[in-house]
Amino acid sequence: MHSAFQYEQYLLKRQVLALTGKFRLYNSNELLVLYSQQKMFKLKEDIRVYTDESMQEEILFIKARQILDFSAAYDVIDSLDGVSIGALRRKGFRSMLRDEWLVLDPADQQIGVLQEDNLTQALLRRFLLGSFLPQNYDLIMQDKRVADLRQRFNLFRYELEIDFRFDSQRQLDRRLGIAAAILLGTIEGKQD
Repeated sequence: MHSAFQYEQYLLKRQVLALTGKFRLYNSNELLVLYSQQKMFKLKEDIRVYTDESMQEEILFIKARQILDFSAAYDVIDSLDGVSIGALRRKGFRSMLRDEWLVLDPADQQIGVLQEDNLTQALLRRFLLGSFLPQNYDLIMQDKRVADLRQRFNLFRYELEIDFRFDSQRQLDRRLGIAAAILLGTIEGKQD
């Protein structure tokens, strides 16, 4: 696994005024460790993750299985060896009120769930406060929270704090957690 996935905390920032989703991920020392860009003019989501903005070394890609993304599944693949890391599948109807994603292993077996913090706050976000109430997601595996993905309040740009410190046993492959954060930023970008 590439060294860019070794950190316990990241900050994802979505570039303002980009034609496609462009994300920069920083470690806790505010150093750029990953850069992500969505491919343009694709019917299915195709998101590439690189070691930096030069885009010389691709280390991860996220690809939608189908065109419509209401209950879409997104495969997460290690670009260096072409091996599937797992997938993330959005829960269609359930996500209308409170975002929920299934975390799947390479054989499409559920190993976890990524869900918005609570129903009351989710409803307030959707119907009353919008982006004035930042989103918070918990990634749960075997009834334990292994990651926290917390949106920072910012009127001008989408920012998401990614915290893996709850996962002391490293149950969650960090590449899958990073892919989940990028997908949340991408989907949230379309909703904005």
